[in-house]
Amino acid sequence: MELNRRTVIAGAAAAGIAAATTAGGTAQAAGGGGSTGGRGKPVKTLFGRLADGTKVHSWSLENGGTRMKVLSYGGIVQSLEVPDRRGRYANVSLGFDTLEEYVASSPYFGALIGRYGNRIDKGRFTLDGTAYQLSVNDGENSLHGGAQGFDKRVWDVEPFTRGSDVGLHLHHTSVDGEMGYPGTLRAKVTYTLTRDGDWRIDYEATTDRATVVNLTSHVYWNLAGESSGSIHDHELSIAASRYTPVDSGLIPTGELAKVAGTPFDFRRAKPIGRDIRTAHQQVLYGQGFDHNWALDKGVTARPEHAATLRDPSSGRTLRIATNEPGLQFYSGNFLDGTLVGTGGRVYRQGDGLCLETQHFPDSPNQPSFPSTVLRPGETYRTTTIHSFGA
Repeated sequence: MELNRRTVIAGAAAAGIAAATTAGGTAQAAGGGGSTGGRGKPVKTLFGRLADGTKVHSWSLENGGTRMKVLSYGGIVQSLEVPDRRGRYANVSLGFDTLEEYVASSPYFGALIGRYGNRIDKGRFTLDGTAYQLSVNDGENSLHGGAQGFDKRVWDVEPFTRGSDVGLHLHHTSVDGEMGYPGTLRAKVTYTLTRDGDWRIDYEATTDRATVVNLTSHVYWNLAGESSGSIHDHELSIAASRYTPVDSGLIPTGELAKVAGTPFDFRRAKPIGRDIRTAHQQVLYGQGFDHNWALDKGVTARPEHAATLRDPSSGRTLRIATNEPGLQFYSGNFLDGTLVGTGGRVYRQGDGLCLETQHFPDSPNQPSFPSTVLRPGETYRTTTIHSFGA
């Protein structure tokens, strides 16, 4: 079976799995239910074992009124709970109850993505005169690092408390040639919950050989609550006056097109569903939105505002700031009713959306796009901050 978003089968069958040793595999963070917004030390529990016996753990975190559960498998955010305007908590990220489901059939729910987030045309690029062939897993293209990307690796996790913050350091070493990428890449990703309840992601990486890297997070958001239905009434704004049109394989053409007068104009907040069925060729290619917006701010030294998402029914809001130049907005077009989430209901088209901060898709083959090349002696660093409100 072809591994791509259209079949929503992103798990690697070769990885295999033994039955999860716990059904939910998570524990409440120390400090109680969390409605007080207090900080608790990260709590570790066994979530399951892979077929080779490798243990996968779940970490529960709480701070500033935000609760989250993170798996060592794929750095997956299994759940993230925030209150609505009445103080009622709900999990606002899509996911599964068991490790088996994540390994077998996850469309990257909540995962860390690497080495290269998004698509590379035909899985090929040339760097310093050498041609490289990557793992192909999305038709003829490479998507999110290939068939065994960072989302399918067990990360080393180190919990921390620092001042008023609480969080996790996640480490993974990707060896030279893994999924076709050159160089041994040492990646460190830090998840931090701040005293204000913000979720901050800091990405770092170094290499011993010139390579390309583009790390991101693939949480599927539904601010009304996981399993609550469509996100088409969510209101979204994106601080971008241009986007990167794609071909029928969702590979950028190289153009930076104006959003003005198109369904891609989110400069002012509007319901996601307003234009999602417009007979625009780009919408038809993505079966909805599955495109990269070129943020007006470009690459910045510090995180700056990129997008705001709001659910009118609950009042919950999500503001995203990043120093990345791009944002991939994916409207959950290929969720097809075959996956059952943590709420016990099937996920259908549009039941969640992704807002992936990133460099642009296929940048290694697009010299006009911001570079994703990392060389020895350099450190890849990027930060994304998610701020919640109601």
